[in-house]
Amino acid sequence: MNSAFVDYFRCPEEFAKFGVAEELGQIPGFFRLGKDITCFGRSAGPVAQAPSADLPDALPLMQSRGNDVFLPFDPDEILENLRRERYIRAEKASSFTKNLIRKTYYGARPFLSVAVRKHFQRFHLRERKNIEFPRWPIDKTVDTLCGELMSLAVQTNGNQRVPFVWFWPDEYTGCALMTHDVEHEEGRAFCGQLMDLDERHRIRSSFQVVPEERYTVSDGFLESIRARGFEVNVHDLNHDGQLFHNREVFLDRAKKINEYAGKWRSEGFRSGGMYRNAEWQGALEVRYDMSFPSAAHLEPQIGGCCTVMPYFLGGLVELPLTTTQDYSLFHIRGEFSIELWKEQLEYIAASNGLATFIVHPDYVIDRRERRLYENLLQHLAELCARAKIWQPLPRDVARWWRERSQMRVEHSGEAWKVVGGGSERARVAFAQIEDGRLTYHVETAPCRESIA
Repeated sequence: MNSAFVDYFRCPEEFAKFGVAEELGQIPGFFRLGKDITCFGRSAGPVAQAPSADLPDALPLMQSRGNDVFLPFDPDEILENLRRERYIRAEKASSFTKNLIRKTYYGARPFLSVAVRKHFQRFHLRERKNIEFPRWPIDKTVDTLCGELMSLAVQTNGNQRVPFVWFWPDEYTGCALMTHDVEHEEGRAFCGQLMDLDERHRIRSSFQVVPEERYTVSDGFLESIRARGFEVNVHDLNHDGQLFHNREVFLDRAKKINEYAGKWRSEGFRSGGMYRNAEWQGALEVRYDMSFPSAAHLEPQIGGCCTVMPYFLGGLVELPLTTTQDYSLFHIRGEFSIELWKEQLEYIAASNGLATFIVHPDYVIDRRERRLYENLLQHLAELCARAKIWQPLPRDVARWWRERSQMRVEHSGEAWKVVGGGSERARVAFAQIEDGRLTYHVETAPCRESIA
């Protein structure tokens, strides 16, 4: 029951002194832990079948016995339920009706201008503003719950600090990714100019390319991206909204996606429209996926993985989308400003998390949108330099997260050290409680720190 917590922090198992308070109920549901943490799963207390402002609180059911804490839930179950979106209930519309609407829309989409499409999308999303959970514009319930568990670990350790492998390499305080999903021929043609903009601000980015039907994808086009130090990933198969229509369709298309990934030497994948299914994603033969939003209020598929940190879906590293897409910002919300992006970036940076952006070459061609994107690039570059935020390619983050998952913190004489492949870039961090709140202290010396 403690493996998800240990994996999140990469801390020694001896500090995870958690048990289950009593027998859990058989029916999963929503409950809260304290004031702000919404959970979904089985609990020792009552649960609700929908999220609301007055969920039953499981915190009073927590028990302490000596140095052990007994929780009224299983942390592994709760964290997996959130990351895999298992809290989503069947919508009222039948799957037949939803698929028919989706198929009709994507069939007509190539003939609809942005000005027309945005009205259909606003109508479709009109009720999303009333969603109680996940929290918009960013939900980090997973991270908040893990932080609460770490606070308990510190307390049961006699309020002594708890060592763990810091989230990012080389003392970086957080991470920011720029990604570009290429949707149409006009966007494909603009990729060269978009790379110019990114290079001008020393931003590294990935381009997600649709393999079939949308536009011509030549070897020369892909090589022009790679040759400039950018990354090429597979973006769906044909971006028709039907990738997850049913498992048979998905598996058939996954074979073709895997072929393109091998041919293009791509390590990553993102689905069209951020459609996703955590239980099926493992059929993709890539190293990482980028199809899960933190909070999906403005995406066609509701839900959200409720975290601003990478995590594993089986053998895949998931790099969640944690900021609002450019199309949603400009054409759904009607905001031609980078203020929301700046707020999201600052919030994620303060949480030591991963800020992932999607900016389509298709939607920053016009002068106004291009200027806004340049403003974002400038702000991002300045923040990364000032706050020491890592700004790599997505594949570098996935590789690091995979290496980190095999590292561990060990006692070595009078010091703690990180061991495992890639540990020369790792840092020992310590969780401690200061002025009543959980804080992290990261050592600047590689791998070790004096215990005294």
